[in-house]
Amino acid sequence: MSTANVNTPYDTAFRTLLADCPRLILPVVNEMFQETYQGNETLQFYPNEQFILRDNGEESERITDSHFSVIRDESSKRYHIECQSTEDGTILVRIFEYDSQIAVRNSVVTGNRLTVSFPNSALLALRHSSTTPDQMQIVIVTPGDSVSYSLPVLKAASYSMDEIFEKKLYFLIPFHIFVYEKDLEAIEKDAARLEKLKSHYLSITERLEALCQQGKLTEYEKRVLFTLSENVVNALAKKQEQVRKGVGSIMGGEILEYEAKRIYRAGQESGKNEGLAEGRLEGKLEGRIEAKISVYLNLRRDGMSAEKAQSLAELDDEQVKEAERLLVDEKP
Repeated sequence: MSTANVNTPYDTAFRTLLADCPRLILPVVNEMFQETYQGNETLQFYPNEQFILRDNGEESERITDSHFSVIRDESSKRYHIECQSTEDGTILVRIFEYDSQIAVRNSVVTGNRLTVSFPNSALLALRHSSTTPDQMQIVIVTPGDSVSYSLPVLKAASYSMDEIFEKKLYFLIPFHIFVYEKDLEAIEKDAARLEKLKSHYLSITERLEALCQQGKLTEYEKRVLFTLSENVVNALAKKQEQVRKGVGSIMGGEILEYEAKRIYRAGQESGKNEGLAEGRLEGKLEGRIEAKISVYLNLRRDGMSAEKAQSLAELDDEQVKEAERLLVDEKP
């Protein structure tokens, strides 16, 4: 059996979001398929491994980015969403391979009739060009007829931050840096543009914090969005050190300092001492470490080496040892 998957930091961010913040995918499904999910539906996730039989008789393992059902009242719909950062011309073939395997796995035989149900499939395109379609189509020609189905394409970089918050598409926030991809080199060399980018990301953190205070996001969801945003920026802007440091200072260090001051002021106003502020800040730091460990674990589960996963997740050696112990405990 051979493995044909090439994992990227963006795939890992997508899968980590699904694993750690599953309900955030529902507004994305609403946007893709014009659904009306409210966020209180039940999500059921399925194994992502699909095995494709090749002409030479060899099985090839493929990993889908997501395969899940949304259950509302007595009804259930199955979805398959792929996340892609490049336009290599093979995505339609891969989606059909995945869809057909999912359909076969869930087929029903009644007498002499086989019924296969294909999932609702879509593509989350992190990059797009003027030729990227809004929909793709798969046509299946059978001996007696032909059938077809459409796949919506959601172009992440086409959404402004105001649209993201208006439509509750918080799932897209870690990938928002793709909006600036073509300008990263210019931003790296221009202090004014760098400060503008930092200000933009500070606004994002403040808006997320407000949602957290309103109970619309959990503290953990907010931390995961911060961590994965920083990780995606580090991967996309790997040649732009000032951009990485600038956004990292907002999504990482400076936001913690900002929160420490806010917590301290709140503590002073309510007559609490500085120790409470320090304790809550320590809790936030621990939460960010937990989120980074989650990223590391997902990278390792996807087959990445410990050294490379450590670099992408930005963990120290002791934290890696802790994460590796968790992986050992997972084994049967």
